[in-house]
Amino acid sequence: MTPTYLDDETDRLHVPHRFAVLGSPIAHSRSPLLHRTAYSVLGLPWQYEAVEVDSDALAGFVERLTPPWRGLSLTMPLKETIIPLLDSVDAVATTAGGVNTVLVTFDDGRRRLEGFNTDVYGIRECLVRGGIPAVKSAMVVGGGATARSTVVALAQLGAEHVDIVLRSPDKAASVVESARAAGLSRTVVALHDRDAVAALEPDLTVSTLPGGAGVSARFTGTPALRAPLLDVAYHPWPSELGVLWGAAGSTVIPGLTMLVHQAVAQLRIFVHGDPLVKIDGEDRMTAALLEAVAS
Repeated sequence: MTPTYLDDETDRLHVPHRFAVLGSPIAHSRSPLLHRTAYSVLGLPWQYEAVEVDSDALAGFVERLTPPWRGLSLTMPLKETIIPLLDSVDAVATTAGGVNTVLVTFDDGRRRLEGFNTDVYGIRECLVRGGIPAVKSAMVVGGGATARSTVVALAQLGAEHVDIVLRSPDKAASVVESARAAGLSRTVVALHDRDAVAALEPDLTVSTLPGGAGVSARFTGTPALRAPLLDVAYHPWPSELGVLWGAAGSTVIPGLTMLVHQAVAQLRIFVHGDPLVKIDGEDRMTAALLEAVAS
């Protein structure tokens, strides 16, 4: 069989591949900025765009993928919807229950879709670079796809226990399952239960709520303020929780750094097909991405 793309990686990288971030809504996405910056730094003739695609339209969009498509980034609500459409899903994405990256390849005209989760890498890397290389117990605020990725990342940093705090405890099942699969003990706490929240003393808090969620009063005066915060929200910034933790004198890690590092892992997949294989010039590229999102 004759591959659609050249076997030699150096030659293949200089094919004008197409990429896109899909989601709904999608106009706010920083992914085009990140990927276009990376392609410029690396000297790659690749195109990256943002495309409005909801869950109902996803299968049709994927079915129409032909060369020179090479990859997709996925945001909500598509991280779960994409899974049945894939030929394979990596172990991290399986544990986290969500895919945010798809590698598209073609062999003798047959399309193959491989799913990955780079949010886990992004969360872990921004914590390590933020001075938190290990953690024993943590509080995760929220119950969606990012919360699931967070508990997997925490397990990779050595966590043993996670407190899952959310508005509706009856919606915690998927995060509980990811925590179980990652080997963590877990407790579910209702956000409105002031006494229960105040009793938590985590080594780290990770908020996966959107910006402007209106929950800062739930944490005012609690022991959690004495430990660092990673807030994955990045608009507006500083977030309300970032302001609260900052006023307490604690370390606050912004969500944009997580966004950058998950993009780095996506780029590894698009270049090498493997999130663990570094890109030549990766340090220079990462610095350019951090500068781009800071401006």
